[in-house]
Amino acid sequence: MATLESLQFDNSFARLPEAYYSRVCPTPVPDPYLVCYSAEALALLDLDPGEMARPELVETLAGNRLLPGMDALAALYAGHQFGHYVPQLGDGRAILLGEVLNAAGDGWEVQIKGAGRTPYSRGGDGRAVLRSSIREFLCSEAMHALGIPTTRALAIVGSDHPVYREDVETAALVTRLAPSFVRFGSFEVFYYRNQVEPIRHLADYVIARYYPELKSLADPYPEFLRAVALRTAELMAQWQAVGFSHGVMNTDNMSILGLTLDYGPFGFLDAFDPGFICNHSDTGGRYAFDQQPDVAAWNLTRLAQALVPLMSVETASQAIGDYPQDFGRAYLERMGAKLGLAPGKDAASLIMDVLQLLAQNHVDYTIFMRRLCDFDSAIGALNAPLRDLFRDRVAFDAWAARYGAVLRRQGSNDAERAAAMRRVNPKYILRNHLAETAIRRAADFRDYSEIERLHRLLARPCDEQPEFEAYAAEPPDWARTIEVSCSS
Repeated sequence: MATLESLQFDNSFARLPEAYYSRVCPTPVPDPYLVCYSAEALALLDLDPGEMARPELVETLAGNRLLPGMDALAALYAGHQFGHYVPQLGDGRAILLGEVLNAAGDGWEVQIKGAGRTPYSRGGDGRAVLRSSIREFLCSEAMHALGIPTTRALAIVGSDHPVYREDVETAALVTRLAPSFVRFGSFEVFYYRNQVEPIRHLADYVIARYYPELKSLADPYPEFLRAVALRTAELMAQWQAVGFSHGVMNTDNMSILGLTLDYGPFGFLDAFDPGFICNHSDTGGRYAFDQQPDVAAWNLTRLAQALVPLMSVETASQAIGDYPQDFGRAYLERMGAKLGLAPGKDAASLIMDVLQLLAQNHVDYTIFMRRLCDFDSAIGALNAPLRDLFRDRVAFDAWAARYGAVLRRQGSNDAERAAAMRRVNPKYILRNHLAETAIRRAADFRDYSEIERLHRLLARPCDEQPEFEAYAAEPPDWARTIEVSCSS
């Protein structure tokens, strides 16, 4: 296992021309302290967990000191925010410290969010607060445990330094890990500046490091775009299947690697509501839950446009043309697995009809899917634990009869199907009220035990964990008053 002193840095992004970034050091915070960390994320760097007890590591994750080999920088990018192009964004409060090369040869970029002002802060203070850092830490690691591609969260470091938002809050920094933080907007900025060579150079860099199977092609750029579109389609299918709403799907928040990137006002569905808007700032509902697949398609057209200098418009359009089919296939595959159904027209019809039924009856999505694992195909509509979730039980009875008939026709074994369904239907998700409870205890009492508890719980989302049964219940009434926005 590595120590701080033995970490190996590669810093491939820093070897690109400085057109892609600005070198800038983090702004120190006073008296930093460790709030929490993820041993699983730590292992990606081969870093000994005992190192977390060292003040030197806390100082490093607070941005107060740099290790030998680090090369701190803030990346430049642009993006379409809520449908409108913003010509220069960039890392306004995140600073890339360096890229650690682990023993397996994998490179992990280490970025601290909340590290202070950069040339891209646009008047902001460059800080993050404890509230938002807790949400990002917990959700990053929870999404990974669900098998959804995501940036990782290594640790939160806090400070009593005041940060002014709607109220005065305390500062915090979350350490994020990813193979790369390159976004759709990393290409857009150069397209709108009419700078072709930086687009080509960045595409060559990303292909060589992250899509090496394309390097030998005579013309790799269309296949690169096609590969990004496929990863994006599969990511959207995973979001929709688990009931995750991102909240701010701007093109600068879209990963070129198909990762879930930039956790702000996210939310998981409680009662199934296709039009669920998790972002209080999204007054028009542009990024509502049911809009996410189409928004991703729109964002891909922006990426395709940015890559047009490397190919024809027709070729770029063709490269992303399979996105609707790829998303549909991936979504039906995941939903079929959640319902224990073999692919086919029967499965598609049952999936679409039960989602409509859930919406009409305001049924909790996660609880329904988990209880469905124990569906008895012999008795069909008489599955009381499921039936009791619905106000319109006659409608449920009709659907359950069809579902049971299809299961029997497919020769489904209840016990085997239940075991398989439990592996893809989580019992525990990061509901907003659970995160809010952890935030309040941390902010009011410096009690970080609930963060640790949720982190452990959500690392095994599909296990029964009977000692945490209360965490699988429907949210309490007070949870309806929770609002998250772009400032979260």
